Amino acid sequence: MSVWIDVARLATVVNVLLLASLGYVWGRNYLAVRSKHTLGLLLFSTFLLAENALTLYYYVVDPDLSFWYSTQMPTVVWRVTMLLHVLQAVGLGFLAWVTWD
Repeated sequence: MSVWIDVARLATVVNVLLLASLGYVWGRNYLAVRSKHTLGLLLFSTFLLAENALTLYYYVVDPDLSFWYSTQMPTVVWRVTMLLHVLQAVGLGFLAWVTWD
């Protein structure tokens, strides 16, 4: 089961890094353009970054919840959670590629 935990944690770290860089680019674009579209993208990245940072805190830092996630969570739940984090990382990676292209 630790493989699922490690993959989920790694995908969450990747999501945090991608969202921070996307938020930087979209924030810079909003300051230059001042359009609703770039403001929406900036808010999207901010909220999703907060969600992923909180999830990473629960997985790694919080002593009670990280222990609970490591020992009490059924394997099938970890597999689905890992799949969701990886799919989100792939989607954010594509969005980053489109943004920086």
